[in-house]
Amino acid sequence: MAKQTKSVLGKGLGALITMDEVNTGGSSSINEVELVKIKPNPDQPRTVFDREALEELAASIQAIGLVQPITLRETAPEQYQIISGERRYRASLIAGLTSVPAYIKKASDENIMEMALIENIQREDLNAIEIALALQTLIDTYQLTQEKLSERIGKKRATIANFLRLLKLPAEIQMGLQNKDIAFDMGHAKLLLSLEDPSTQLMVYKQIIEYNFSVRRTEEIVHALNEEQAPVTSAKKKSMAPEYNLLKRHLSDFFGTKVAFSINEKGTGKISIPFDSEQDLERIMQIFDAIKK
Repeated sequence: MAKQTKSVLGKGLGALITMDEVNTGGSSSINEVELVKIKPNPDQPRTVFDREALEELAASIQAIGLVQPITLRETAPEQYQIISGERRYRASLIAGLTSVPAYIKKASDENIMEMALIENIQREDLNAIEIALALQTLIDTYQLTQEKLSERIGKKRATIANFLRLLKLPAEIQMGLQNKDIAFDMGHAKLLLSLEDPSTQLMVYKQIIEYNFSVRRTEEIVHALNEEQAPVTSAKKKSMAPEYNLLKRHLSDFFGTKVAFSINEKGTGKISIPFDSEQDLERIMQIFDAIKK
């Protein structure tokens, strides 16, 4: 007997699926099913399928066949819905296959989305927004608390909460999380969530994309912005008049970085322009060069 490994999501698919097979021919638990009889799961949490990756998989399938069967459930006589393996199904269509090997399982409607979510997370196939949307749909559909959902899919409640918070970000930022071609990831997004103003979130997001800011650099920017928005003491009010704060914001926007600006009661102070790499320094120097021209 093959050694069983512990699922990274606790219960895993095995706890959600009745393991009885519905044979479509022969006595083997792996069945050959015609592709025309298979339909994707409309509740599939994965919405983005990379075309180039699909074509590469299709080429592999043409060369050696589909190594790993997909998993289906029977929805009507000779009609099936995908539980897991939609990417393999799509690649098989591209490869020109007419049938694929498949496991046929019994599963209720209530479990299909949950199983698709778990299967995709286990394979790390979903981006952060797809996971967040799928989690929110499970909560709404089955009236689950975050604690109950945590128990069902084997994820910590804090992790679930972090994903759900992403749905509060502006749509443009959510789309950025789904686009793996840009230098913006979950680490950046979590930092932007600490900024209350959506317009400020968008401003920092655009700087991250334009200047390829690291998570560390983004953290510094967000920290500085939060400090600026924090209530100021009477001493700070005396030393930093509104016009200086306005100048500080203008300089930060102009240089694309969080400019530090300080002034004492005598009216003397300093302006500091931080940079996080040689490339960032070169960008700032180019701005100065343009000013001189």
